[in-house]
Amino acid sequence: MKILVVDEKYNNKKLDKFIFDKFPSLSSGLFYKTLRKKDFRVNDNRISENIILHTGDEIKVFISDELLKNNILLPTIYEDDNILVIDKPTNIEVVGENSVTSILEKKYSYIKPCHRLDRNTTGLVLFAKNEESLNILLDKFKNHEIEKHYKATVYGIPKVKKAKLEAFLFKDSKKSLVYISNEPKKGYQKIITSYEVIKEDKKQNISVLDIKLETGRTHQIRAHLAYIGFPIIGDGKYGKNEINKKFNKKTQLLESYSLKFNFSSPGGVLKYLNKKTIINVEKVLNKKIWHFLLSTFYIIYFSILLIRISYNFFIFMN
Repeated sequence: MKILVVDEKYNNKKLDKFIFDKFPSLSSGLFYKTLRKKDFRVNDNRISENIILHTGDEIKVFISDELLKNNILLPTIYEDDNILVIDKPTNIEVVGENSVTSILEKKYSYIKPCHRLDRNTTGLVLFAKNEESLNILLDKFKNHEIEKHYKATVYGIPKVKKAKLEAFLFKDSKKSLVYISNEPKKGYQKIITSYEVIKEDKKQNISVLDIKLETGRTHQIRAHLAYIGFPIIGDGKYGKNEINKKFNKKTQLLESYSLKFNFSSPGGVLKYLNKKTIINVEKVLNKKIWHFLLSTFYIIYFSILLIRISYNFFIFMN
């Protein structure tokens, strides 16, 4: 059983809005089944309909922890009337059953992904909130007018600190694997992966790379880096088990942290996005540094506020 208290944000809102926001991975089927079984209680009263909530209401949810343990948070990085950018966690698909899209569909009347990330890759995913925006964004991705940057932690330190790699990739759908070749072959597609070393740890023999994709094939970054001898730590498919065990990582250290809009053709209703860069600050900065900066900001803000209050009080008394 879970006990939740309704805050002002959900005053005069329906129960389903509150529950889906609190448990975004909860299916609508399970919600209505629980409602029919009267396993939601508001202020200790059993309810049989999707009632209106009020600030301070206490809600008891009689759903097992087993069903709620997959509660998935999807932080919003940027949103306006046309687009949404969220920070996708690991171990969830962008589309499909129990995916990021299926969770967002409970909140939005229209929401479509404009690109994808691998299941275990974290980071920014761009969604369109209307059909016109979707068509524009798909066209911009196709014409390479939207630049995606990733951060990858790999085993080994490249001697060449900045490079643009070209190769060819073959996708074996049956095995869910891709293969890389330096030479063109039948069924292989050309790929371009650019990287720059942004951090090195010679003691542990690891480095952090900034990756820019100029082509976006399945598993491109993971397979391409492994092919040149720098596997992503935690990658169970293209990495090395002994390395993953050494660093105790079960998911790849790969995250999408930046989207840059460089329109070379008209952007229509999205023209305001041209030259705009959407960055997940926490992906760029070390989390400890980010929390330190945030704490410092609040300390300075409240210190200034206190000084102003003290000054006004002094003026008033005199």
